[in-house]
Amino acid sequence: VFYLLCGLGAAAGQVLVDPTSAVPLVGASGAIAGVLGAYFVLFPRARVLTLVPLFLFFPVFEMPAWVLLVAWFVLQWLAGLSSLGSSQPGGVAYFAHVGGFLTGLALVWLFARRRRRRAPVVW
Repeated sequence: VFYLLCGLGAAAGQVLVDPTSAVPLVGASGAIAGVLGAYFVLFPRARVLTLVPLFLFFPVFEMPAWVLLVAWFVLQWLAGLSSLGSSQPGGVAYFAHVGGFLTGLALVWLFARRRRRRAPVVW
């Protein structure tokens, strides 16, 4: 259910930004972005091994997940903004990624709140 809702939020994000587009939305990347949004909320301090290309070297660093996810989100947002006046149809629906990520953030927050409200079962 969560994944499907993230996919719907992703589609809504793209349609809100570009409602007149005749290009169909195909793919699961927006729903996957929603899973990334959930990970951002649930495990922000998880350590992630990251390959960082620096000229001819490719060192591996360990970074908190929130750093990578914020960087990824900003890149999606900027790429989406740069694609807005493009005369080329098709390509990547960057605002679907943004919409999916934000939907994942919101849904996991709502699901977590709802889960905390339940009274414990006493036997």
